[in-house]
Amino acid sequence: MRIPRIYWPRDLRSGEHTTLDVAVTHYLSRVLRLRPPAPVTLFNGEGGEYTATIERMDRDTTVVLVDRFDAREAESPLQLTLAQGISRGERMDFTLQKAVELGVSRIVPLLTEHCNVKLAGTRLSARLAHWRGVASSACEQCGRNRVPDIEDARTLVEWLETIARPGADGSALDGPRIVFDPHGGPVREAVPAPPRSAIVLIGPEGGLSATELTAARESGFLGVRLGPRVLRTETAGIAGLAALQALWGDLGN
Repeated sequence: MRIPRIYWPRDLRSGEHTTLDVAVTHYLSRVLRLRPPAPVTLFNGEGGEYTATIERMDRDTTVVLVDRFDAREAESPLQLTLAQGISRGERMDFTLQKAVELGVSRIVPLLTEHCNVKLAGTRLSARLAHWRGVASSACEQCGRNRVPDIEDARTLVEWLETIARPGADGSALDGPRIVFDPHGGPVREAVPAPPRSAIVLIGPEGGLSATELTAARESGFLGVRLGPRVLRTETAGIAGLAALQALWGDLGN
């Protein structure tokens, strides 16, 4: 049986106990039907993971003994930022989940002119919390020990202003900036040298407007095509990340 991996963003130390909350307890007991002394793997997003053993389980909590630390990592050498126009419902969840599986380092949800999702205030906060849960669950499934950062949603124009200069927001943004455009050039021509990082910009269901594409190009984005077919928003981001990881990351290694 595959040992379940649990994201638990707390201090974890070998030889000490930690108490998991009701949501994790429900997942372990009701979904996986585990009982003491079942083994689990814990990670807190700071790197590496811990073997652990369930010692006690009741209705609302699970007490586990944290055992050996393993410094194993599954991060790509290519730092990828996905700036994704917000799409509706499960499409956005699907995009985030697969982006995490493909090794993205950071995700920026964008409100664009053709975005059909109206989010603000508490509704937007709830969606961000949900998306971060999707990301951590994807890490549990795919074996990553570091959860990609999902930034607060903002408009495309606001975000472009924060990356006006490479590294202006304190992150690794000195690599190529790519916006997928059916009229752009091939990836290898747009990015001739192996980069250490890259930003991928994807529009929502309605695509980016002409004004937004112009603004992106003025901010240093290169138009790149993924092939002769038009891809849906949830396909474009995944295909783009996979192509970059296959060319310069660790996909296929």
